[in-house]
Amino acid sequence: QVQLVESGGGLVQPGGSLRLSCAASGFTFSNVALSWLRQGPGKGLEWISEILTGGGSTYYADSVKGRFTISRDDAKNTMYLQMSSLKPENTAVYHCALGSAATWTVLRTWGQGTQVTVSA
Repeated sequence: QVQLVESGGGLVQPGGSLRLSCAASGFTFSNVALSWLRQGPGKGLEWISEILTGGGSTYYADSVKGRFTISRDDAKNTMYLQMSSLKPENTAVYHCALGSAATWTVLRTWGQGTQVTVSA
């Protein structure tokens, strides 16, 4: 059974940083592309970043490019999202998901999420 468990969210001031983690189990982690999604208040799920297998090529939505960094540790079956220069509009529940930007809507598998609140 596939399990994705996010952690690391919390309350942070504008301009601050957080690192999210996604612990995965139930599948061969190193063989799967993964993404981070987020859902802001009153909004739908939004893809924000992906990391592929092998060399780990990464891609970002324009809204987070240059401020967020995605990474993975295949030995630990864990993916990360380092977020910096956070803004109030980044407030959302952040989910890790199976698949890339092109496939996560087909695979429809993501974790329960971790809340990130950016506020003074």
